[in-house]
Amino acid sequence: MESEKPKPKPKRKRNRCKGRTKDGRRCRAAAMDGGLCFLHANPDKAVELGRIGGRKSHYVPTESAGSLLPLDSVMAVRARLERVADDLHLGTLSPKIAAVMVPVLTLQIRVIEMTDKVDDTKRKVEQLWAEHKERTGDGDTPDPSEPDDPEDPDDPDEPIKP
Repeated sequence: MESEKPKPKPKRKRNRCKGRTKDGRRCRAAAMDGGLCFLHANPDKAVELGRIGGRKSHYVPTESAGSLLPLDSVMAVRARLERVADDLHLGTLSPKIAAVMVPVLTLQIRVIEMTDKVDDTKRKVEQLWAEHKERTGDGDTPDPSEPDDPEDPDDPDEPIKP
């Protein structure tokens, strides 16, 4: 058995455009009857088609930033996320902008939730402190949220100065 080499395919005569690109290389598009591709034969048409494509993909904001509601609650941020999804689906919001907005809005939800937890904890501590004062009847007990007086001579924790 002889190993047969595959026969090379006959080269087709390439009918390529004789025009040049902006950087000086030969155009690789197929040529029409005049030896040029459609765009080199009709440069005005190239400009028009480019303009149409640019208008089609151009993003135009539909509203001013002043009309947006503040994002001060989780419900407001979730409503904004829903609006981003709707605008993206309708094509009125650029996918690049949506790709930035979604993580920022998600982070805003987490910040609001953590702030709410801190506020709840602070309220509980203040309530417990008030209950403690009522039970002990001690109005002279220092408030833990206030700093100690640094010049208190009777403070046992303060080192003795020579």
